[in-house]
Amino acid sequence: MSKIDNEIINSIKVLALDMINKAGSGHPGIVLGAAPMLYALYKDHLKVIPSKANWINRDRFVMSAGHGSALLYSMLYHAGYDIDIEEIKHFRELSSLTPGHPEYKVTPGVDASTGPLGQGIGIAVGMAMAERYLNTISNIEKKDSEIIDYYTYCLCGDGDLMEGISYEALSFASTQNLNKLILLYDYNKVSLDSDTNITFTEDIFIRFEALDFNIIDVKNGNDYNEISKAIKLAKKSKRPSIIVCQTTIGKDSILEGTNKVHGKPLSNEDMKNIRNKYKIETEAFNVDSKLLLNLQSSINNRVGPIYKKWEEEYTEIKESENIGLNMMLNLLERNAFVIDFDDSKFKISSEYSEELRESNHKIMNFISPKSPFFLGGSADLSSSCKTNLDKSSIQSDENRTGKNIYFGVREHAMGAILNGMALSNLKVFGSTFLAFSDYLKPAIRMSALMNLPVTYIFTHDSVYVGQDGPTHEPVEQLSMLRTIPNFITFRPADINEIMGSWEYILKNNCATALVISKEKRSKNKNTNAKFVKYGAYMIRKEKYRLDGIIIATGSEVEMAMEIAKELFTMGIDIRVVSMPSMELFLKQNSKYEEQLLPKEIPTFVIEAGSSLIWNRFASKPEYIFGVNKFGMSGKTDELIKYLKIDKNTILEKIANYLAKDINIDII
Repeated sequence: MSKIDNEIINSIKVLALDMINKAGSGHPGIVLGAAPMLYALYKDHLKVIPSKANWINRDRFVMSAGHGSALLYSMLYHAGYDIDIEEIKHFRELSSLTPGHPEYKVTPGVDASTGPLGQGIGIAVGMAMAERYLNTISNIEKKDSEIIDYYTYCLCGDGDLMEGISYEALSFASTQNLNKLILLYDYNKVSLDSDTNITFTEDIFIRFEALDFNIIDVKNGNDYNEISKAIKLAKKSKRPSIIVCQTTIGKDSILEGTNKVHGKPLSNEDMKNIRNKYKIETEAFNVDSKLLLNLQSSINNRVGPIYKKWEEEYTEIKESENIGLNMMLNLLERNAFVIDFDDSKFKISSEYSEELRESNHKIMNFISPKSPFFLGGSADLSSSCKTNLDKSSIQSDENRTGKNIYFGVREHAMGAILNGMALSNLKVFGSTFLAFSDYLKPAIRMSALMNLPVTYIFTHDSVYVGQDGPTHEPVEQLSMLRTIPNFITFRPADINEIMGSWEYILKNNCATALVISKEKRSKNKNTNAKFVKYGAYMIRKEKYRLDGIIIATGSEVEMAMEIAKELFTMGIDIRVVSMPSMELFLKQNSKYEEQLLPKEIPTFVIEAGSSLIWNRFASKPEYIFGVNKFGMSGKTDELIKYLKIDKNTILEKIANYLAKDINIDII
């Protein structure tokens, strides 16, 4: 390693340590152990233009070991990204460009939010999947196109590979043969609590041999030249690669090689010794401008000609009449997903009645041919969830433009992979049963955190699945989904509301869940796709006076209408409100809510799930008819009677409550 390379690496380390010490928190161990890995990547290989951080054909880098954010920010600063030294000084402070873990759309040069270990690996797999898909489309549209042609790199550690999601995601990556995916593994054999000899003892080389990865062993992970050579080899591989860099956590610290250097700042004495060893005599946060210029010149001299050649093709495409490629560039540059979807184009018979998952299947297959950028799959349940795109094929290494992705039984990885694809501006979906949404929760949370256009389709949405038993009968999952910030959950009542849900999803770039019943339902003559965007609306108006209101969602809307009809024969006049999206309704102004749900009117709720989240709307806790215990295996009719959510039980209770509480005489 040359003297200048050594000096720049040490400068990257010390600046990151300065950040951690000033913040009073952070992770110095990875800074001292993994800096040569990032330096080799950015200096010699990563195809990036720091002044054009969002260049659509840049190589992607995911810091899956997100606790190493100080190292990443220091690297980005040295590389010339638009992060000034004041932002570096405000590491981990409120509203700074240098938050505690990397955050997408906050820091220039950060391609994904990371922190929950393993998530970044799944995201990187999704990015590699998206690159292959877009690269193939671009080459169909224009032979030998290089408009989309990049690698995806991911830095991971022992913790990432301990998390189960990493195995799911990498198994999928191997099956798909994503050869432009390259993992840099910081193999230091230490985690927060201890050495990994008591927690993680499998032979990692055998594991990745079984996964059929290209494995490159760098025995001295402190040797920048060896790391760079390994990356060069990985880029030539016909298989996805892992570069195992055997490192020492906290190298050169008095605590090196121990878990004590993982997650807290170094002492002043330790910092002084490290500065002396590296011969860095400047004050904290003072970086030698000659070192910055050297690295930035290396990157720009290497990537500049590549970018210039790319820009020539870009200009040629923009000036051409190649509609397909121009549409793709518009999507990638501005996230401009355009699709012609209008519910009025659907002609639905008044006699229409079918399982809602079948209705959703028809709508998805209406959408799919209209855009090559709408795709997705299922965790081995496409035939049950009915999410297959019929006019397309299954995506694979041999069939790279297939729009149906078979994720296998890998729910957690599916969510993270979808996030990686959405970070490339694809409009993606993934499906499984609602009860299994728990497997996806960490990935769903990351979708919402990054505001990604991922749609999670959850079928088999209630205890009505009956004979499958409590393991397959969701109870608390709807409440869980609705409490996620920056996330919209839809539970449509019929085909009209499914159309309205999709219209919102396609016109808004946000993370959503579409919760669909497998039960057969008729088209309600009063539901309206156009009103779904308001979250809730009236589908039965009182005829003479307003005695009470029933709010219902999904399958229970039909029941609510039947109950209201029978109550009317008893002399009780009821308004029925369908609420396909609680979150969208809560975004409306107070006037709309007061008009729809006057506070002085007794209000009931019917939903075959947890009742706890509905206290915001029901007049009394007992006015909520839900499910607050696990279901049982049995015939649906018997089960709902056991759970006391059948029509007759609810009808009788509402009638009695109204007769008692507001003195309505029942005929």
